[in-house]
Amino acid sequence: MMIRGTFEALDDAAREAVRAAGDIAFTEAGTFTHDQSVSAFTFRCQVPAGPDDGENEATTSAMAALDAHGHSYHLLHVAVTDMRDIKIRHKGRPRTTSG
Repeated sequence: MMIRGTFEALDDAAREAVRAAGDIAFTEAGTFTHDQSVSAFTFRCQVPAGPDDGENEATTSAMAALDAHGHSYHLLHVAVTDMRDIKIRHKGRPRTTSG
């Protein structure tokens, strides 16, 4: 999950907390990337999904992870990538074609 937004009125302590939580990894707790002024952000998190979970359940879980950081924000965009739908090509295996 990737959530883009802007922070609302961060004080110095909150700004430092966001800087400390910055990374590019996808974890369940979530990590921030942000602009230099720490006003706009991208929050990345990994949401484990059950077999019947869809985009709504993932979004709810991701928003809860973002809210757990306790910073006021304005939501701009939420993007979901379901890893169950990703096809992986392994090197060295010949590709087969139909026909």
